[in-house]
Amino acid sequence: MKRERQRAGLSLSEVARRAGIGKSTMSGLEAGTANPSLETMWALAAALDIPLSRLLDPPQHEVALHHVRDMPSLPSTSANYVATLLSTSPPTARRDIYFIAAEPGESRNSHPHPAGTVEHVIVGRGAARIEALGQSYELVAGDYLVHPGDQPHTFTALEPGTNCIFVIEN
Repeated sequence: MKRERQRAGLSLSEVARRAGIGKSTMSGLEAGTANPSLETMWALAAALDIPLSRLLDPPQHEVALHHVRDMPSLPSTSANYVATLLSTSPPTARRDIYFIAAEPGESRNSHPHPAGTVEHVIVGRGAARIEALGQSYELVAGDYLVHPGDQPHTFTALEPGTNCIFVIEN
């Protein structure tokens, strides 16, 4: 609850006011000591402008770095071909997919996307640095990073001819 409130940039008092609940109830919810009703949770989701599911089933990892070499792969028996599942898509998610061609030099500073957005970055060639949630991650070809896209983040190509796939999920 607190993470979503802070992500929205709202005070505890303001969320309580918008949801029509007491400030002490809101404080108890953030502390994990309150037992809210469905109606309270719906009101809080509306006050935070997020789906109820974000409050019931929050993301397990804020940032996750995967190396293709460490993930389960399925080789073909009929061709020199290997498939590696990087991520499954939640049933209600929309995913926009972008091919990125980048060169070293200026960093690309991204403003936060809408609440709940998750960004997937897969490096195909070259190397890149992603800064998200105050941490810096260096990726090389075959690395896969997942991070909250609804927070400020930065992309920097580290090698000439860097190519990436960005998947924006919301």
